[in-house]
Order: sequence, then C-alpha cells, then structure tokens
Amino acid sequence: MAEDTTAGGTKAAAETATDPAAAGQPAGGRLGQGPGRLLLWFYGVFTVAALSRSIVQISTKFHEAPLAYVLSLAAGVVYAVITVALWRGGEQARRVALVSCSAELVGVVTVGILTVADSSAFPDQTVWSDFGVGYVFLPLLLPVMGLLWLRRSAREASTAA
Repeated sequence: MAEDTTAGGTKAAAETATDPAAAGQPAGGRLGQGPGRLLLWFYGVFTVAALSRSIVQISTKFHEAPLAYVLSLAAGVVYAVITVALWRGGEQARRVALVSCSAELVGVVTVGILTVADSSAFPDQTVWSDFGVGYVFLPLLLPVMGLLWLRRSAREASTAA
C-alpha cells in the first residue's frame, strides 16, 4: 500500500492518530484502557461466571430457589452491560456504566443484607449473597472500583477536551 508523504496526508494521519473521533473511536476514549482494562477483564469473567451459573441453575433446579437464581441471572446481565460499556467507551457508554455500576452496588448491598438478615429467604447462594463471599467479595468491590474509575476517566476526558 502506498504511503501518502504529502504535507496534507501526513497532517491527516497525525490527526487521526491523536483524535479518537477521527480514528472512529467514541469521544472520551475507551473506558477499558489503562486501569479500566483490569475492570473490563474482571467484568468479562464475572459475566461468564454469573450467566453460566444462573442458566444451569434455572434450567436444572429452578424450583429449589427461584429468587436466588433469577438474582444471579440479573447480576450476570448487569455485568454484561458494564462489560460492553467499558469496552465501547465514550460518553454514552460512561453514563450506561455509571447507572449499571450504581445498580450493581445497590443490588450487592441489598442482597447481602437480606441474606445475612434472613438466610432462609435464599435457600441457595447467588452471586451477591453475603456481599459476594462466594466470589471473595469481588461483587462488592467491583462496582466501587468501577464508579471510581468512571469518575477519574470522566475528569481526564474533560481536562483533555
């Protein structure tokens, strides 16, 4: 492929390399870059873990603990939404991730309190049971880290603009 060596071609290539919008990336950059890459990885793993676990539980023993299994499915869907938002980047994805991380945090705290207060209401574990103890409390830590990262990346995007 021939390379454009004219001054205009070089300038356009330089602008494309430094301007996310010119490169086809959403404004605000990718949320899944830098420290966000680790969050993106964890949310991807949790998406697979929560969805696969809940699908197996719902299809094989739904009658034993329907609320717990539906909550695990809901957690998996929330994780998937956050994963896609972090991967896509941009301002709209940042808002979706912000709402989703907030909902995740409320869900983890609510289910955590309910499972500690009345464990009989949940005859089987969910991803969010006991504040995510079955997942080394990562379900409680991930939304906090996600919200902190979204706040930091929003500040960085506003100072760059």
